[in-house]
Amino acid sequence: MIDLHTHSKVSDGSEAPERIPEMAAAAGCSAVALTDHDSLEGLERARRAAERVGIRLVAGCEVSCVKPAPPSGSAPLSGSVHVLVYFVEDEDSPLRTELTALRNDRAERNRKLVERLADLGISIDYEAMVEEAGSEKGLGRPHFARALVRAGAAEDVQDAFDRYLADGRAAYVPKARITAQHVAELARASGGVAVLAHPLSLGLEPRPLEQIVSELAEAGLGGIEAIYGRYSPDERKQLTAIARRTGLVATGGSDYHGSFKPDLEVGTGTGDLKVPDEVLEHLEARRP
Repeated sequence: MIDLHTHSKVSDGSEAPERIPEMAAAAGCSAVALTDHDSLEGLERARRAAERVGIRLVAGCEVSCVKPAPPSGSAPLSGSVHVLVYFVEDEDSPLRTELTALRNDRAERNRKLVERLADLGISIDYEAMVEEAGSEKGLGRPHFARALVRAGAAEDVQDAFDRYLADGRAAYVPKARITAQHVAELARASGGVAVLAHPLSLGLEPRPLEQIVSELAEAGLGGIEAIYGRYSPDERKQLTAIARRTGLVATGGSDYHGSFKPDLEVGTGTGDLKVPDEVLEHLEARRP
């Protein structure tokens, strides 16, 4: 089996990049993708570990995107849009250039988030968050969530998101500025393949979701993450059917974040995840 969706301390996970291949190998994976948000910086460390433990590392990242207009007659999207990109290796690729700009946007967003929390009367230790993240580049909302718990403003990480950090909550600061279509185009221009991450996060009913997926397929999307760590068997079956009807690869992964999402493990998700090896072959066949 394989796992095509994991995060390390380079973005918003709790483990070092080299730990991802080690845990994947221990779980019985033949390959694992490191897909940190807006970054490919952990790949070299992860690759050395993958070679040591004898599994394949797939170069990847995850990009937050602006919400598309809803299909005619549908309510506005209530959730988030994320796109995973795989197989981007070239240091001078168009995608890498865009990722640099996105990381700068992330830093600006973090500063605004500190200010927003201060306006709400909540003081958090920015330096402590940076130390926990390992760098300012790796700082993300999960670190803010833990800081809110330490400050007594939330009971736990999920409560911090529910009260302050999730879309529409009091301290939420939007970050995304790029469309999923543009990410798909950048992926192809960089020799990679784009996949819609956890599609149910868009908050759409099956029919409008399929319409959005079909439009993204026309724009160059290569797959959708149907076999997702937290999805039920019925949800995975439904999304796999959408992938088949829209001509896309049904991919999958755990979305491992370490202690930030303690219910998810590399390779197995909540315990029943098993993404077949051949998914990677089908995805590679979509490379330009």
